[in-house]
Amino acid sequence: MPHLHPVVERVTARIAERSRRLRGDYLARMDAARLDGPARRELGCGNIAHAFAAAGADKAQLRNGSGGNLGIVTAYNDMLSAHQPLEQYPALVRMAARNAGGSAQVAGGVPAMCDGVTQGRAGMELSLFSRDAIAMATAISLSHAMFDGALMLGVCDKIVPGLLIGALGFGHLPAIFVPAGPMPSGIPNRQKAEVRQRYALGKASREELLDAEAASYHAPGTCTFYGTANSNQMLMEVMGLHMPGSAFVAPGTPLRDALTVAATEQALRISALGSDYRPLARTVDEKAIVNAMVGLAATGGSTNHALHLVAIARAAGLVIDWDDLDELSKATPLLARVYPNGAADVNHFHAAGGLGFVIRELIGAGLLHPDIACVHGGDLHRQALEPFLDGVTLRWREPPARSLDASVLRGVAAPFDSEGGLRRLQGNLGRATVKISAVAPEFRRIEAPARIFESQDALLDAFKADQLDGDFVAVVRGQGPRANGMPELHKLTPTLAALQDRGQRVALLTDGRMSGASGKVLAAIHVTPEAACSGPLAKLRDGDPVRIDAEAGTMEALVEAGAWAARACAKPALAGNHLGHGRELFGLMRRQVGAAEQGACSLFVDEDGE
Repeated sequence: MPHLHPVVERVTARIAERSRRLRGDYLARMDAARLDGPARRELGCGNIAHAFAAAGADKAQLRNGSGGNLGIVTAYNDMLSAHQPLEQYPALVRMAARNAGGSAQVAGGVPAMCDGVTQGRAGMELSLFSRDAIAMATAISLSHAMFDGALMLGVCDKIVPGLLIGALGFGHLPAIFVPAGPMPSGIPNRQKAEVRQRYALGKASREELLDAEAASYHAPGTCTFYGTANSNQMLMEVMGLHMPGSAFVAPGTPLRDALTVAATEQALRISALGSDYRPLARTVDEKAIVNAMVGLAATGGSTNHALHLVAIARAAGLVIDWDDLDELSKATPLLARVYPNGAADVNHFHAAGGLGFVIRELIGAGLLHPDIACVHGGDLHRQALEPFLDGVTLRWREPPARSLDASVLRGVAAPFDSEGGLRRLQGNLGRATVKISAVAPEFRRIEAPARIFESQDALLDAFKADQLDGDFVAVVRGQGPRANGMPELHKLTPTLAALQDRGQRVALLTDGRMSGASGKVLAAIHVTPEAACSGPLAKLRDGDPVRIDAEAGTMEALVEAGAWAARACAKPALAGNHLGHGRELFGLMRRQVGAAEQGACSLFVDEDGE
């Protein structure tokens, strides 16, 4: 087995040491929750009678049997294309569990909002907090003490992180994540982006734009660009939480159904009732979290995971920060070019060798920990295998020895870049993250005057009024988690890209988020402390010179130090962001939420004030 890369070894050891007390307390709680027999035997007669009253064919098994019972937590709804295929999963899971001597019940449903629908709308201000709501709904679903294992049915942006955070609260149970797969490829993503830019410039009609969008998002399955949803699937693979190769198998196919059946059987096999107990608490350790950060860097994954991974780690008793992510990214070669980091979509990536190829390459380079307790019963070497049907029998085989398309996927010997796609920035403006894998090298540094906007709509209005001349850094502030829930500002991407294409040097600087589909314009995002907490962004004024250097990892207001220290902070006007569209129901989360580098999470309140 190859030696671990020294950076991977060093960062892993640092996380373990930093987290020693918190992780120890978490594992002690999870170990204490383990039961020797089926969980339902702990219930009183009235309790369990409620639980099996409507169980139909599984009623006798739940009442008298010794087999395991799986809790299904589903994010199904038929508005999300990625989640619509999950409608049929519970029936298939129940049948598979019954055939394996166990049973399965839908323990609960969790909300699943579509960021594609809410982009640029008031509903987007609930998006990040939906992750925390999903985690709480997952905990409620599993709180009935009926289950010996869990299957998590979810795919998209905040949903998989929320499911995982919630499941980690029941980390004494094994949990397997069961995705649905991507939709077939539609029009090329770059063609869609080109129509969006022309529409922003007034050169394409709404009907032309709608035709392009509908040709891109056109069928059941996950959107095919490499945004947060598909980055989620990569993370579940490198953390060992999928059956091997499950991420990008198309929905509604025999292979997809076979993988769902296999996940059900395996979840029963690895419960505390079997001989290969693999509780979630032991699978998600510091090694799995480091694997996730490396996988994110190697594939140019979503910036949203600079938040989500911190919150996931915290739920497992682990503490990580953006320095960890930055250090790992600098040591990790970029192996994939998937839109917005390239022209291909995830179907092309999968056909070229996909995640099996990436995992094998990274293990070979010592960049992934292979010795994690994957849910499939082996270690990460087996996670690199790809599934196929031999007649009607599910089997696994080695991925291609070489990439089948070097424009999409490469090995560590000849990567697209020697470093990964994510960086940490810091300076007198605070700390931020930036995704550089989609940004051409000549656009990774800018020094230009600040243009201050208190909302993305204000920037768009200035563009429509032809007021955005020359080079500038667009500062969109008051968009952090405390301010308004940290909405994605993806609506700005076509406009800023159009300005860059016409020869202006532009960048975005914000305490908000961009999408996992963040584009080719330099964007310093997640700035912390945020403006609403008197962060440095609140000191900036129109015309202040600002330098952002993604290569050097710096962002600075080029203002004399004494004058900068003496400046008062502008106070964002946020009253309009706190009412309507359900936002009034999330005031508690806005007040409780931690900073971006702490995962922008509202869930963790330690009694001793930590």
